[in-house]
Amino acid sequence: MDDTIFMTRALQAARAAEAAGEVPVGAVLVDERGVILAEASNRTLRDRDPTAHAEVVALRQGAKRRGHRLTGCTLYVTLEPCAMCAGAISHARIGRLVYAALDPKGGAVEHGPKLFGQPTIHARPLVERGPGGEAAGEMLRTFFRARR
Repeated sequence: MDDTIFMTRALQAARAAEAAGEVPVGAVLVDERGVILAEASNRTLRDRDPTAHAEVVALRQGAKRRGHRLTGCTLYVTLEPCAMCAGAISHARIGRLVYAALDPKGGAVEHGPKLFGQPTIHARPLVERGPGGEAAGEMLRTFFRARR
């Protein structure tokens, strides 16, 4: 699979979120053949739903197409997932997680609880830092700078 292609799609979804006034995070869910099952962006404001992070929205869309277990799928995300999203990724049995930018404040993969390293976690995806970290990070910094 070409991580750059799928992360570019996730970055496009993040830009769409930003244009809608949402925190610019995007996610793309891909099956083991490289078929995109879902593309999503943050929708917490639009949906009035604090759980409508890009990852969760993508997992929901993917589960509607394939069932609640997304074993073998890869989830591309523009930002290190938070604890809620990391838990959902585990419950969905995602095989591989690729994310672009680190989130030292709210991330739960390399930061905070480091959820996938906990002995009680249901399933652990293969985790990789992917392309696009600089672009995703700059998009987020610009977004929050404009709101302060």
